[in-house]
Amino acid sequence: MFEYETTIGLEVHMQINTKSKIFCDCSTQFGSEPNSNTCVICTSQPGAIPILNKKAVEAVIKTGLALGFTINKRCAFARKQYFYPDVPKNYQITQFEPSLCSKGKLSIMIDGKEKIVNITRIHLEEDAGKLVHEIGSRKLDYSLLDLNRAGVGLMELVTEPELSSPREALEFLNELKNIVEYLGTSECSMEEGKMRCDVNVSIRPAGQEKLGTRVEIKNMNSMSGVRDAISYEVERQKEVLDSGGKLIQETRLWEAEEKITKSMRSKEGVLDYRYFPEPDLVPFDLSDSFVENLRKQLTELPRAKKTRFIKDYGLSEYDADYLTSVRMTADYYEDALNASKDKNLAGKLLANWISTELSAKLHASKICIAESPVSSKNLSKLVSLILDGTISGKIAKTIFEEMYEKSTDPEIIVKEKGLTQISGELAIIKMCEEAIIESPKAVAEFKAGKERAVGAIVGLIMKKSKGQANPQLVNKILLEKLKI
Repeated sequence: MFEYETTIGLEVHMQINTKSKIFCDCSTQFGSEPNSNTCVICTSQPGAIPILNKKAVEAVIKTGLALGFTINKRCAFARKQYFYPDVPKNYQITQFEPSLCSKGKLSIMIDGKEKIVNITRIHLEEDAGKLVHEIGSRKLDYSLLDLNRAGVGLMELVTEPELSSPREALEFLNELKNIVEYLGTSECSMEEGKMRCDVNVSIRPAGQEKLGTRVEIKNMNSMSGVRDAISYEVERQKEVLDSGGKLIQETRLWEAEEKITKSMRSKEGVLDYRYFPEPDLVPFDLSDSFVENLRKQLTELPRAKKTRFIKDYGLSEYDADYLTSVRMTADYYEDALNASKDKNLAGKLLANWISTELSAKLHASKICIAESPVSSKNLSKLVSLILDGTISGKIAKTIFEEMYEKSTDPEIIVKEKGLTQISGELAIIKMCEEAIIESPKAVAEFKAGKERAVGAIVGLIMKKSKGQANPQLVNKILLEKLKI
């Protein structure tokens, strides 16, 4: 029995966020009727000539610039021979040498320590179609072919074999997904197949320099699938070696229901694909100004935004991490903050409302923050009403419920329902005196040294005022009365 080291490399395919496919005008819209978004080019009819989508090239270069890649100015394409029913041409138009982006890196955090993962390349290519496997009425297996996805632009990112655990692989994928979504170059929706991952896994005895035999696991479309597949494959390879067996270089599939990998085919090499230059797409050179103009368009990335949120808005690392984990959430927060009368006071309270009350509602409704019935401006108004003492935190939660249900302005709700907080001292003094008389047991406990007993009296006062009494003023006056 040996102790082994695990080595993992990732090949990540991300659908480029363009309205049309990479070589034709067909729509990339997800969920359309099968084979409705097709034409003579993406169904590979004889004589059809591909025309390159400029936006797809820009998206790959933006992603490369954000990850510190060297941008290769020569843009050329190749044919990769690929015999499978969902590839009607029997080849894929892709990039071989050179790729648009080479030698980048991405840092991930593991147990508070930074790890730099080197990335070999990002290249541009077209997607294949989709086979839908069915079982007929006579229990005969058959497959249906949908070419809506054929010809959709992909950027493929290939890492060096530098990851060493399922956790590191997931950290890398999550960090990459976040960055790419910030850039807007891909939506990265794994549920819609817009981000897929092939994982190369090998193990070797601890201390050995030479890498072990590499096994590729194809086309995983969930984070949990990547994690579970790597974990299973590592244990499978250990069992093979410990029993005296020999691993072979192969491609395997992840069976999510059975939670096992199954052999699919022997792993192809470069020679198997028989690359040669794509004759219908002439190589061309990108200008320096073209690349630099794209560099100027880069947005603030999540890690830089998190640092700024902590520094400028006084947020905790937890709050800043939550708010910047999705670009739409960060944008919503800053929009709300910019609408606030006092940013210094509103910053933390807005963060709390977004990460708790609003987040819970959105999760229950299964919608994203961009679809929130509560606008950033209205949430800012609600927080301002709390800060200026117009309403209490408890009343604010009641108002928020109506805001979410009817998309209503909180100031209108407060005015129409008379929910203004009671802050007059005479009114609160009277309520405190009445509550003390009605709570002899709690008063006795407080005088005996049980300071928490005051909570029961405060609760009675808030009940009497229907939640509208100013809680700070209630506590102040009540303690003064009890000490007397």
